[in-house]
Amino acid sequence: MGVTEQITPKTARRIALAAQGFGRTPPAAPGRKHVRDLIGKLGVVQIDSVNVVTRTHYVPAFSRLGDYPREALEAEAWGARRGLFEYWGHEASLMPMELQPLLRWRMARAEAGEMWTGLSRFGRERRDYIDGVLSEIERRGPVTGGDFNDAPRGAPGWWGWSDGKRALEWLFWAGMITTKTRRGFERVYDLTERALPARIVDLPTPDEADAQRELIRLSARAMGVATAADLRDYFRLPLAEAKARIAELVEGGELTPVSVKGWRQEAYLSAGAKTPRKVAGAALLSPFDNLIWARDRTERLFGTRVRLEIYTPAHKRMHGYYVLPFLEDEAITARVDLKSDRKAGVLLVQAAWREPDATADTPARLAAELRRMSVWLGLGEVEVVGKGDLAAALSDAI
Repeated sequence: MGVTEQITPKTARRIALAAQGFGRTPPAAPGRKHVRDLIGKLGVVQIDSVNVVTRTHYVPAFSRLGDYPREALEAEAWGARRGLFEYWGHEASLMPMELQPLLRWRMARAEAGEMWTGLSRFGRERRDYIDGVLSEIERRGPVTGGDFNDAPRGAPGWWGWSDGKRALEWLFWAGMITTKTRRGFERVYDLTERALPARIVDLPTPDEADAQRELIRLSARAMGVATAADLRDYFRLPLAEAKARIAELVEGGELTPVSVKGWRQEAYLSAGAKTPRKVAGAALLSPFDNLIWARDRTERLFGTRVRLEIYTPAHKRMHGYYVLPFLEDEAITARVDLKSDRKAGVLLVQAAWREPDATADTPARLAAELRRMSVWLGLGEVEVVGKGDLAAALSDAI
């Protein structure tokens, strides 16, 4: 594949930010339609259970739309007339309902044993038990993991999961059951053909190559400009298949090979990608935000190393437990370790750190965004209580 165009790192960054929905004027009253349209544009939003600030799947819409009601996302994800479904997209993810047929090849592979090793082994060894659980769901209707807690527990390393919970997870991977709704944060499962609308269930199943090609298209549109590794990672596609699908899209003129100065790997520009003259605005980013979830890509785009330190021992953490980078126009200028003290009604800044691109305006702009987040979370105040080379200036600005 010959490189047909060269672009600068600044241009690549602007393309990527625009593709991810940054730099636009937020709607005056963001609601459910805006959330639906945004996730349609992103293609996938990662789910995570950590609730130190708020669960991560709520934050990407806040970063791009502003103070939207979190109930709008909940209605789209788990309401009676929802537009999203749950499955393994990037990681555990929310995706537009219309993408479900594009993941059926992954479900079929999971049923054949191509999934997380321990779960795959469980499927081979306990298939009769799994089939019994499926029959029970068919008979009883919606269930939770708690409905199967009395089943025997397995070997160490399964985080205390019961065999029933393993069976549910295996059936979820295989696409035989799916999330009907959630209670609190607990999944409520049902048969896929009962949980999803008939208009989705009845859609034809594309063959693997067609489905993967469409997933690469979606990834390319959501990133604007991306390496092959970036495109593959967005929906966690197999290496050989991703490489083949990218080549096909280049041949069809839907991806254009480009060279970005400083990027070691060749990149691909999505057809129709926008190149704004500038990107303006401020946003706090979840550590699981689509823009920064690939750490190598984040470093290429912003020159900033972003690492998740949740699983790092406290004394070895550089920036904190749950750290949100601060996007200021076209640069990541700061990062803050945040915690919602719900009892006291305070958003705590446990650490605040400058990045090399910080400006004189960074403390004030970050303070404004923290106040906005605090109100959105239903908290009353923002309080800087921790360390960091930006803590004093941020405290003064607040």
